[in-house]
Amino acid sequence: MSDIKRVFDLLKKIKSQNIADCLAYKKDKLWHKISGLEFTEKVNQVSAALLENGIAKGDRVAIISNNRPEWNFVDFACQQIGAITVPIFPTASLHDMSFILKHAEVRAVFFSSKDIEKKLDVVLPELNGFSIKVAFDQTSNSAISFDLFLNVGNQILQSEKAGDLLQKIEKISSAIREDELFTILYTSGTTGNPKGVMLSHQNIVSNVKYSIDFAPFHLMKRALSFLPLNHVYERMLNVLYLHEGIGIYYAEGLEKIADNLKEVNPHVFGTVPRLLERVYDKIVGAGEKLTGFKKKIFFWALDIALKFEFEKQNNFFYSIKRKIADKLVFSKWRAALGGEIICAASGGAALQPRLARVFCCAGIPVLEGYGLTETSPVVSVNSMQPNGICFGSVGKVLNSLDVKIAEDGEILVKGPSVMMGYYKNTEATAEVMDDQGYFHTGDIGTFTNEQFLKITDRKKEIFKTSSGKYIAPLMIENKIKECRLVEQVMVIGEGEKYASALIVPAFDNVKEWCKVKGIEFISAEEIIHQSDLKKEINSFIREMNKSLAPYEQIKRPELISKTWTVDSGELTPKMSMKRKVIKENNKEVIAKIFSSGDEST
Repeated sequence: MSDIKRVFDLLKKIKSQNIADCLAYKKDKLWHKISGLEFTEKVNQVSAALLENGIAKGDRVAIISNNRPEWNFVDFACQQIGAITVPIFPTASLHDMSFILKHAEVRAVFFSSKDIEKKLDVVLPELNGFSIKVAFDQTSNSAISFDLFLNVGNQILQSEKAGDLLQKIEKISSAIREDELFTILYTSGTTGNPKGVMLSHQNIVSNVKYSIDFAPFHLMKRALSFLPLNHVYERMLNVLYLHEGIGIYYAEGLEKIADNLKEVNPHVFGTVPRLLERVYDKIVGAGEKLTGFKKKIFFWALDIALKFEFEKQNNFFYSIKRKIADKLVFSKWRAALGGEIICAASGGAALQPRLARVFCCAGIPVLEGYGLTETSPVVSVNSMQPNGICFGSVGKVLNSLDVKIAEDGEILVKGPSVMMGYYKNTEATAEVMDDQGYFHTGDIGTFTNEQFLKITDRKKEIFKTSSGKYIAPLMIENKIKECRLVEQVMVIGEGEKYASALIVPAFDNVKEWCKVKGIEFISAEEIIHQSDLKKEINSFIREMNKSLAPYEQIKRPELISKTWTVDSGELTPKMSMKRKVIKENNKEVIAKIFSSGDEST
């Protein structure tokens, strides 16, 4: 990427490559493809229309939308005229959306749905200097349609003013430095107002440059994109795909991913652990429905996958069994994911080691990485290089970064992909950036096998029981989630005699379990009180407790009937738990857990 200094420098490469499916989306049951040439033409049209409407270098432009080609048109159009993009999660609450739009002093908004427009109609009248409201899909008469906005730009570029305008765009873009701000990403923290992470072109470009070797991207032609583009993880991956000439296919939505995988046959996709957990649960659920010899073969193959190791650590006889399992079972798993997967990149949360092991054995390498919005994002990643994967770790640190572990175990990061700081918040910036230039991540970790980084917990989430023992909840939560009947879990017990847990069952799996057990499933509210279900989950926890220190063991867990969601305010848009909110919403249940002296599971 030596020729790419600013993110929008990619436009020349995109135009020259001119692949037929640079971007693709599905509409009216058909996949529509946009070539590299059309991509750059649309970007120039948006830039022209923005300039015509008075948007200048340094102005903030919000994008509030699902993944779609228009997202990229606006993003790159803003970049090349020096406007600062402010992506916002489409599911953001009215409070967060209002705060971000006001805090960033946004002058233009591009959005995608009526639900978003309802929130905008409340907030926009309060914004000083606001001028443009554009809808990707026609929603009302108060917003300009994106097609009309494009037409404005196209008319200018077809007029006698075209030459002067293109010269103006070139003059502005050529003066933009690689260390200049190009986007503000507001992190939806688990407490307080969002903080605006300022990222420069150099931050993203350097992260892509040093991530590009973790997989054979040069062999890939298609990527499926479904994680939100307004999060730095998927945005960085999209920049990487564009650089490598990989066609980006935007999924219709999370509920359609299974269908889209079979239609697109992607070579790569970015994902989060929860989606992989659901894929695994569906695979195991399908296996449980088999009968006789087929069922025995399925679980024989699964057992082989659970024992998989890399780099010749398994013996000759294991290799023979794995080949048989691959032909009979694993090949069907790959077919369900499109049949051509080279790898998947997992981030955003800890991946259960058994999932990485199972998928890798099945010929679907899952490359778990670690990073934060403030690090653009990748800090470390497992790779497809020789000796590049260590199960249970988040891989090797990028060559561009200096990572060290502080005395208290906190991971510190320094390098070209570390943010410029928090927008209009020097105090918060000073809290996480030390005088040596290291960013304090708030994550606790260690190096295993001398070179692989391992995350053990979040610094702020570790708590102390009344006996003075520290509990790291993340590790325990991931162990409990290995139970197929568990969807979500939060370990609690700060200031209490023992640790416990709030558990949300995996209700789809519970329904299947009920059928096998001959139990009637009436509702989530009723099933959580079913004694056999409690015994099943408690039995799993008792077995898990054997691997924990006595003070870490989970006592008296309680089942919760309501799934924690972004809309309910219990999860952030990137699916992190808002622990304080969950505790407050379940304070009566928590009081019940710790009101008894009985510590039995």
